[in-house]
Amino acid sequence: METPHPTITPAREIACDESGWEGANLVAGNSDVIAYASVRLSIGEAAECLRELGGRDGHVRQVYKASHVLRADRSTLASLLGPAGPIHGNAFVHLTEKAYFVVGRLLDFVLGQSAEAASAGVVADRRLTGLATTLSREGPGTFGRDRWQAFLVASNAVLRTKRPRNVREPVDAFVDLVETLAKLDGGSRVGAILDELRRNRSVAYAARARLLEHRALQPALEPLIPSLARTILHWSRDGASDVSIVHDEQSALTERRIRRLEHQLLPPERRLWFTQVDSRTDPRVQVADVLAGVARRLAADELRDRGDTELGELLRAYIDPASRWSDERSWSRLGPAR
Repeated sequence: METPHPTITPAREIACDESGWEGANLVAGNSDVIAYASVRLSIGEAAECLRELGGRDGHVRQVYKASHVLRADRSTLASLLGPAGPIHGNAFVHLTEKAYFVVGRLLDFVLGQSAEAASAGVVADRRLTGLATTLSREGPGTFGRDRWQAFLVASNAVLRTKRPRNVREPVDAFVDLVETLAKLDGGSRVGAILDELRRNRSVAYAARARLLEHRALQPALEPLIPSLARTILHWSRDGASDVSIVHDEQSALTERRIRRLEHQLLPPERRLWFTQVDSRTDPRVQVADVLAGVARRLAADELRDRGDTELGELLRAYIDPASRWSDERSWSRLGPAR
């Protein structure tokens, strides 16, 4: 997908790619984290960055991936992320903790009239965000790993649109499970959230019907859309120019969704120029891919309490403070320093 050439020179292009997205089943993949990275480099600067990375592990490749850097020694990662590195001050990473994203969207869907999803994640309800954080932090300990995973799977199923005629069945399965879990909990904060959810079965029917009707423009389980929205907002902070993005090929980012983001995020006089490319043909996208893969690995390690202190500290300089993250311990090591 490529928009027509602008009549005026747009802003310097921002290259974007992700790591960890595995489809609409967000709670049964190989990764707990999605990292969405963007870089502001020229083609020449990006090519030189890749040559430097290739030289560090003894190979110069036509296509460079995050896995190549992650297999290299720690000094390669430190040089890439460090203050003297090629991307410092010219890169941005939005992190998504997948389970937390699903819980947040489920609450938005049932209790929030899908306002957060409709705004591409920009407008969030503070109360619902707090409930999602509480549920994500305390749910696993309250119910145990298996029951918590069942809750996540049922929540994900409610939000999926794979079977557009199936309105009631996923809702009934979810609410029945919530009622079972509520009986196991004796009046905690988690129990109060479950009580609110189980009282809204009919509301969830109507919400799922709306979700299925508007799934082309307002998908509930596409974390790349709010990630891109946050990226656009970050790189348009100067308010003086258009936003131009070159992106790895991604089916979720349709022309209609891009134009919707343009309308939602930018004033009428500014444009969002958006081009999808094969990452093998653009070194800037390859650098974004490398950064996304490195960020995902480091963030996932922190989430599992086996992070690298030095590399995690270097990564902090790139992290979006509005990333979707509920785990307090790991965020204290990943989130931007206040």
